[in-house]
Amino acid sequence: MTTVKLPTVPYTLTRVGVIMSPEEGNPLEAEGVLNPASGRGPDGELYLLPRVVAEGNVSRVVLARVVIEDGVPVGVAREGIVLEPDRSWERGVGNAGVEDPRITWIDELGLHVMTYVAYGPLGPRTALAVSSDLREWRRLGPVLFAYDDALDIDLNLFHNKDTVFFPEAVTAPDGVRSFAVLHRPMWDLGETKPGQGVVVPAGVTDERQSIWISYVPVDAVRADLSALTLWTQHRFLAGPEFDFEATKIGGGPAPLRVPEGWLLLHHGVTGRIENAFAHQRNVHYAAGAMLLDADDPSVVIARTPEPLLQAETDDERAGIVPNVVFPTAIEEIDGVRYVFYGMADSKIGVARLDRV
Repeated sequence: MTTVKLPTVPYTLTRVGVIMSPEEGNPLEAEGVLNPASGRGPDGELYLLPRVVAEGNVSRVVLARVVIEDGVPVGVAREGIVLEPDRSWERGVGNAGVEDPRITWIDELGLHVMTYVAYGPLGPRTALAVSSDLREWRRLGPVLFAYDDALDIDLNLFHNKDTVFFPEAVTAPDGVRSFAVLHRPMWDLGETKPGQGVVVPAGVTDERQSIWISYVPVDAVRADLSALTLWTQHRFLAGPEFDFEATKIGGGPAPLRVPEGWLLLHHGVTGRIENAFAHQRNVHYAAGAMLLDADDPSVVIARTPEPLLQAETDDERAGIVPNVVFPTAIEEIDGVRYVFYGMADSKIGVARLDRV
């Protein structure tokens, strides 16, 4: 197969600083604050919704108002828990968690749509919740993947992470106006049932974890909001291609509409993953970007061959999982866009996003 060299992405990330660290003496944050979602509340304030990790690796999602000085985010004011693992499918024996939320404001629905990882009895599974105010969340439940005979595989068998919706409806492959969503299937069935091994869809030759795109018809969601959990028309979007993403890639914040198309920040991983359910010590996470076609977001039109941000500061290089920058949210403040990202699975950093 011939690889077509794509243009690079004309955007940069510049560090601003650490915006949130574990609160001393707070048992809910004993193992870190990280990987936040974000959104604007009805009061116009900007909020982060970080994952906070208690001892024993039990994760919750909290609400934290962003403190802004001279147009720059400099800290947060905590406002309490908004989601915790209190459903049976979010709790297993020896594990529990609602992890790594991503939030997309979908104006057409008038709702914040949260995708998150429910760490339940069989491991990580994508789930959805919705809210009008970022404080009260209505769970829609775990995601279900419609069967696609062309793939010769049931995506419901696999763990799945890094899921996030686009903010606007697009045209799906079948021509139907739909909400698009990104996700990252994990092909090793041995993580659930030892001995099963790696299984990939028909036509897929690279077993490394990659970004996929699926769709939800808008009319179905308007008829029944719970249809947001039934994803269809699954397509491969992008896999590891460059050195900084040699092990795997996954999506980041909700795609951002820019003049060139859809800007997708993603993470690329290098190193050796030893146990999917344990803290990794031999990996490096870096932030990259790609541009997706404005009319057909299943088409990648540009990629960064080098990371926009990689672990270089002490806060990014040392922590629960060292050598990690993990972008999960983008927000605009006074005309400037800022990216919020996890630092070594321990703290939250912020970087300025600029077009060059």
